Amino acid sequence: MGVELKVVVFSIGNEEYGVEVDKVRTIEKMLPYTRVPKTPAFVKGVINLRGVIVPIIDLRSRFGLEETAYTSNTRLIIVAAADLEVGLIVDSANDVINVDSDRIEQPPEVVGGIRAKYLQGIVKLEQSRLLVLMNLQEVLNKSELIQLQEMES
Repeated sequence: MGVELKVVVFSIGNEEYGVEVDKVRTIEKMLPYTRVPKTPAFVKGVINLRGVIVPIIDLRSRFGLEETAYTSNTRLIIVAAADLEVGLIVDSANDVINVDSDRIEQPPEVVGGIRAKYLQGIVKLEQSRLLVLMNLQEVLNKSELIQLQEMES
């Protein structure tokens, strides 16, 4: 048996994704945000989260999927990556589950229209349920992180 990973499960459209719990700071309902000029389209702006300015990224837009209106289920998953907190806008946050690292398989080239570089792996859960693990390093890649850090200062 491999290492047991705790994973926050969230959804974008009909797909379920996961990010390791130790990278998640908090999960919030959608908050009003302030647009920031000259940022990539998927960077929606910044929020003030308990006195901290946090850039927010729409994962649908980041992955080149069609954007939808935010609903009462929309959540902001605040993650920490490279000494930076970033909010990820997702359709809903569903669960926290344990995943055995031995069950993580290499992702195919494309999953639900999303390129493999954004994915860390695929886990087959019960029945036909698949969980796609995010590669936060790529979702928040270095050059974009630098842009986001400049937004904060």
